Amino acid sequence: MKISTKGRYALRLMIDLAQHDAGGFIPLRDISRRQEISAKYLEQIVVQLSRAGFVRSIRGAQGGYQLSRPPAEYTVGDILRITEGSLAPVACLESEPVACSRAGDCITLDFWRGLFDTINRYVDSVTLEDLIRRGQSLDFSI
Repeated sequence: MKISTKGRYALRLMIDLAQHDAGGFIPLRDISRRQEISAKYLEQIVVQLSRAGFVRSIRGAQGGYQLSRPPAEYTVGDILRITEGSLAPVACLESEPVACSRAGDCITLDFWRGLFDTINRYVDSVTLEDLIRRGQSLDFSI
């Protein structure tokens, strides 16, 4: 499993919105500049996040985006599933029940389920607030 650029950038976008929340809406161009991500690419991502109800938007001169909920209410898993879809390590686990004709005889299916469960537990255990708190405790001076 490999998280795409879209998933990584969605996470950065959400973190940026949380870190720069002053009660107003944040222009996408400001996020683009701070994160060094194309505004056009961020537009594609923010549409998905908006449809999922993760961000609110307003148009106009004072327009922009803001989180719909507090950072503690968003998990990394929630954000990644919006942009990545399933986080299943193998295709046969993307639907329930498993649609593979070999599922009954598959020696490796329990292993893949265990890996999938581990991935989901981890990404669902970390919130935006956790990431921000961890980032604030890092010492970047060398």
